[in-house]
Amino acid sequence: MSRSSDQRRGGYGDREMTTASSNDHQELTVAADDYEPAFMTTGAGYTGPLMMSSNSHNSSAKNDDDDDDGYVEVTLDIRDDTVAVHSVQAAASGNEDPELALLTKKTLHDINRSSKSSSFGSSRFRTASSRVITHVSQELKRLASNSKRSSSTTASRRFNRNKSAAAYALKGLKFIAAKTGGSASAAAWSAVEKRFDQLTANSDGLLPSSLFGECIGMNKESKEFAGELFRALARRRNISGDSINKAQLQEFWEQVADESFDSRLQTFFDMVDKDADGRITEEEVREIISLSASANKLSNIQKQSEEYAAMIMEELDPENAGYIMVHNLEMLLLQAPNQSVRVTDSRILSQMLSQKLKPTQESNALTRWLERTKYFVMDNWQRVWVMMLWLGIVSGLFAYKFVQYKNNKPAFAVMGYCVCIAKGGAETLKFNMALILLPVCRNTITWLRNKTKLGVAVPFDDNLNFHKVIAAAIVVGVGLHAGAHLICDFPRILNASDDKYELIEPYFGDEQPESYWWFVKGIEGVTGIIMVVLMAIAFTLATPWFRRNKLNLPKFLKRLTGFNAFWYSHHLFVIVYTLLIVHGIYLYLTKTWYQKTTWMYLAVPVCLYACERLIRALRSSIKAVKLLKVAVYPGNVLALHMTKPQGFKYKSGQYMFVNCAAVSPFEWHPFSITSAPGDDYLSVHIRTLGDWTRQLKTVFSEVCQPPTGGKSGLLRADIQVGGNNNPSFPKILIDGAYGAPAQDYKKYDVVLLVGLGIGATPMVSIVKDIINNMKAEENRTTPSTSSSSVFRTQKAYYYWVTREQGSFEWFKGILNEVAEMDERGLIELHNYCTSVYEEGDARSALIAMLQSLHHAKSGVDVVSGTRVKSHFAKPNWRQVYKRIALQHPNSRVGVFYCGAPALTKELKQLALDFSHKTSTKFEFHKENF
Repeated sequence: MSRSSDQRRGGYGDREMTTASSNDHQELTVAADDYEPAFMTTGAGYTGPLMMSSNSHNSSAKNDDDDDDGYVEVTLDIRDDTVAVHSVQAAASGNEDPELALLTKKTLHDINRSSKSSSFGSSRFRTASSRVITHVSQELKRLASNSKRSSSTTASRRFNRNKSAAAYALKGLKFIAAKTGGSASAAAWSAVEKRFDQLTANSDGLLPSSLFGECIGMNKESKEFAGELFRALARRRNISGDSINKAQLQEFWEQVADESFDSRLQTFFDMVDKDADGRITEEEVREIISLSASANKLSNIQKQSEEYAAMIMEELDPENAGYIMVHNLEMLLLQAPNQSVRVTDSRILSQMLSQKLKPTQESNALTRWLERTKYFVMDNWQRVWVMMLWLGIVSGLFAYKFVQYKNNKPAFAVMGYCVCIAKGGAETLKFNMALILLPVCRNTITWLRNKTKLGVAVPFDDNLNFHKVIAAAIVVGVGLHAGAHLICDFPRILNASDDKYELIEPYFGDEQPESYWWFVKGIEGVTGIIMVVLMAIAFTLATPWFRRNKLNLPKFLKRLTGFNAFWYSHHLFVIVYTLLIVHGIYLYLTKTWYQKTTWMYLAVPVCLYACERLIRALRSSIKAVKLLKVAVYPGNVLALHMTKPQGFKYKSGQYMFVNCAAVSPFEWHPFSITSAPGDDYLSVHIRTLGDWTRQLKTVFSEVCQPPTGGKSGLLRADIQVGGNNNPSFPKILIDGAYGAPAQDYKKYDVVLLVGLGIGATPMVSIVKDIINNMKAEENRTTPSTSSSSVFRTQKAYYYWVTREQGSFEWFKGILNEVAEMDERGLIELHNYCTSVYEEGDARSALIAMLQSLHHAKSGVDVVSGTRVKSHFAKPNWRQVYKRIALQHPNSRVGVFYCGAPALTKELKQLALDFSHKTSTKFEFHKENF
């Protein structure tokens, strides 16, 4: 910490905040009469250090930069109109938290600026200052008084826990999630009372212990925990039965809802102390660990509960008394880590930045619209120009044919504007049927994004989205073309007078058609109907409802849906394109060959796509791979490690197609590559989600065995060099690698990598590659002149969110490897296990204690089994973005997300909000398969 005089006084100018101290005792006082601090509280919170001088030393000490004894650092928790002393410690020059310093500096700057801007702000500022100093004085005096009696009883050491750092850090050791303080108390009890009446309607007003959790609002997964809580509360009141009445329930509720930390600590202690003797034995610790692990779905911790109980007893019972007391448990609780992102400790900064992010409400509707339009164009200009160009071409083709047939007097005289619409729709159909092939020419797109600068202007990441847009336009074109013919053109021809029919006789023959069958039986009709039917099947099975089996269909129909049905039905387009060319040759109204333009539209795209498929077939058969390792992990994940074919090049974030003839010789499925380009092998991690992946896992499970020698996985098989008993693996073919959004991470100063569940696959490759690239940049003696090899990334944030503890085994080795290689702290690894209850919940409190203790002893996290400490529940994504924005001003941040679509909207919107309102620019990218 800087040792300047102003900073020692907390940056308060000439006004001074003093404390009195001596070697024998400590008495802290604050003079607030002429004191004006540089911060205020306005319904938010702030935690930060203040530097104080000691007036018991020689007065020259206040100006002596080398005298550290004259100053102490007091960290305060400021909440609304209350102040709590977080800690008091000797000032030291090397202990300043850089994040806190940055936040404090920005806060003081913004508040000083705002307070100078108006007399009203200044008035509020001084009023808040007065209240703050009063509380500071009271807190310091209370702390000093308590510190004198530190050697007395345990109760005297627990000074006002409701205001202490422990209460904030643990959020009160909550047993229920609902707020129960103040005006919410009556409403909360009313809801509990209502549930009691419903649950006891048939039991004479007695609530059994099995329904206690449901009654007080706990979920069904916490049934065992709720039962243990019931028994603890009953023991405290000497209730021996297994059921309670409403009056007893209200007593239970009042204790559970008590927001005082000491009360909740005692309740938690009672849960552990099952024999109510005031002591906790190792067996009781083991039981509560097992119970907490069960409530949080942490099966690995549940299996090792005996080992962890012994570790806790070793820590808290060094004298081997065989038991621990409540104050031992309290000490362990207070050592549990705060799981939230540290930057969020400052609520005032949170509020201030959030206010800046709120869009300014303009009174003028036109101004609001213009601002929204500006931001939309800024964020989507690549998509905008591509869509405008495409719409312009489609509209132009429709208008061209419309006018052409309006000037065709014979046809127009009989069929009117119907023929114009039909032919206009047909022209757009020909163009779109040709164009729809280009977004799925993956080799071409990968080459363009890797070897050219087109990626600056063309949104290659949206290739599949554009493919779907064109498909929708084809549906519209089919509707216009077929609809106009069937509903309007054909009836007019059938009902035309002899004079009018003579005008179109050269097109339809000497005899006037008498029924629809005449049109249907011709080549034009047959090819048209078959095409519409095949396209309807393919389009229907490609919708998310059918492709992802979201519909609740009968079992025999279920087999006709899913990815396999989508994959096979899409190959019906081979027939469709053949029929389209035939249909375009046999036309009613066009007889000249060069005016039959269907083949002209299709020639280049069809040839390009055919070459793509040929290249895939040849490349996959020539570049053979040999499997090195196969592992089956919890969560139905199959990991395949294979040799890297000669000449196979790829970038982190890219994907490849995998084929297994033992499952299906025709199906190819895409999977992200989880190995880094610098590795001497290729790897993919495949989660069982459909028919093909389920069969693939079954095939490989048959050649695997339970692991030995401490190796990971439920089943695994490894190839031993020179071994005679190596397993015989099914043959695997690969094709790729293909471009994906995440491969462009190198062009960003900072990257935020977010993976949900198996969506972490492209991200683990990137974090390894970042380390390798940064080391290569350090070792490079001459700067690289190649623009393609420029590596800009200086910091990476990796967030992996998963529901199951077993999921961490998927990338356990990779995460440990990255943690060991990252000597400079270039990558922040954050693992989140959503099955664990949020920070401060009593159901996860013991897990937090255990996590902190075990990591301190062994450096291994008990939840993930890696060197990376896990967080509980779900991340607060706004806080994550905020932290990055504060730490990296004026930087470009690439946000790469792979996972369920549900989170896409939130992450994308946050990227837009922070880009518009801060100097940090976030660019959001989502993986699409």
